[in-house]
Amino acid sequence: MGETLSKPMNHPTSSFLESRRQFLGRGVGGIGGLAFGWLLAQEGQAAGMTDSPYAPKVPIASPRVKRVIHIAALGGVSHVDTFDFKPELERRHGLDAGRTFDTFFGQPGKLLKSPFTFRQYGQSGRWVSDLLPQLAQCVDDLTFIHSMHSKSSNHTPATFLMNSGFTMNGFPSAGAWVSYGLGSENQNLPAFVVLPDPRQLPAGGAINWTNGFLPGVHQGVAFRSGVEPIPDLHLPPDTTPAARADSVRFLQKLNEDFSSAHPEESALAARIRAYELAAQMQLSVPDLVALDRESDTTKQSYGLNHPNPATAGFARNCLLARRLSERGVRFVQIFNGGQFGSPRINWDAHEDLPENHRKQAVTMDQPVAGLLQDLKTRGLLEETVVLWTTEFGRTPITQGIDGKGRDHHQHGFTIFLAGAGLKPGFAYGATDEIGYSAARDPVEFYDVHATLLHLLGLDHTKLTFRHNGVDRRLTDVHGEVIQGILA
Repeated sequence: MGETLSKPMNHPTSSFLESRRQFLGRGVGGIGGLAFGWLLAQEGQAAGMTDSPYAPKVPIASPRVKRVIHIAALGGVSHVDTFDFKPELERRHGLDAGRTFDTFFGQPGKLLKSPFTFRQYGQSGRWVSDLLPQLAQCVDDLTFIHSMHSKSSNHTPATFLMNSGFTMNGFPSAGAWVSYGLGSENQNLPAFVVLPDPRQLPAGGAINWTNGFLPGVHQGVAFRSGVEPIPDLHLPPDTTPAARADSVRFLQKLNEDFSSAHPEESALAARIRAYELAAQMQLSVPDLVALDRESDTTKQSYGLNHPNPATAGFARNCLLARRLSERGVRFVQIFNGGQFGSPRINWDAHEDLPENHRKQAVTMDQPVAGLLQDLKTRGLLEETVVLWTTEFGRTPITQGIDGKGRDHHQHGFTIFLAGAGLKPGFAYGATDEIGYSAARDPVEFYDVHATLLHLLGLDHTKLTFRHNGVDRRLTDVHGEVIQGILA
């Protein structure tokens, strides 16, 4: 699957591109105009169309699932306050841990029991705190990994690692790799769609869904919240069809001339494909985002009418994720939480964990539970894997001697999956008696990514791309499929 990078452009070409950019800004100025060029091409009035880079590709092995929904809860969800019950913290609450702790801010405090009550749920008897009462009802469909650990306890690099397998920026995200490896089931929609938290972008912004060194068509397409998720899809009202057609034909000629002079340059082809896709999306997106067509029962199950605007906004994204998935989008990523804010709008519970986690849980619990139940009812969970992650956990001790919060914690935390090919109602791995370190069957994000690709019918060691003389892959030089969670 390796490909060769295009050669760098020389100075005359760069000058030519600069004038083209100026032309784009003055003469065309919007996706709508370029989309019209695609419509002309569809009618045989324009040339230069190539096979779609989104064309479906055959997996190298029998896939268990067709697509992925990744829910990323940002800020560091505390495992010992959600899914990883630790009775020892109850018994030793307020005591010194009797050991040295590696904490991000260097303010180790006392052992802190969870302020939330844990109970066992479902036939599987999985433990969940009362912080997440609706997700607790889904445990028999979930596969927990309690032994996650990360390379970083700093939000931005840890989030990059969760998404791309690297703590540095610029590497392709998992969604881009899936798009590259499998293509799309729907040529009218992107293969990789991102739904950021309506309140704010994640730390690092669009780097989290970058295509990196992969072809540009595999970049995640971020939808906005609200009634217009894709901006500038409509033609300018003051532009005549004749003027638009002339501009587009002239632009088509420039594109053809450039492509002929630089046949190995992929950036322009990727840009053209993006605009072609935008034209196709003009036809498909209005129906896609018409959430009012859903039944009242469905909308209520997700929480679209919740009085908390943050909950309603995230619920809209979760419902949109289902609609994208059932239309064949390969990889949908939903973010819960943003980067900054005072009070915080993520799970970063330094100051007051009970207040922070209660607030964030309200935004996430019902929408994610609604999504899981809806996928199951419609039979979509049989061909979809849902992955819920956070970039790291939180310490089992307070931040500061008299603190009510917990610090960042990379040494042990919890994630979960759901879908075909997995053991439902199952818990894999474990942290130690106080939830500090991954004590049994430790798992890294490399392993999670390898398992995700395996479920899609891809071998993480063979899905590669030649970059700077190296066959790069999502899992770098690491990663093993987590056989213990597979059905």
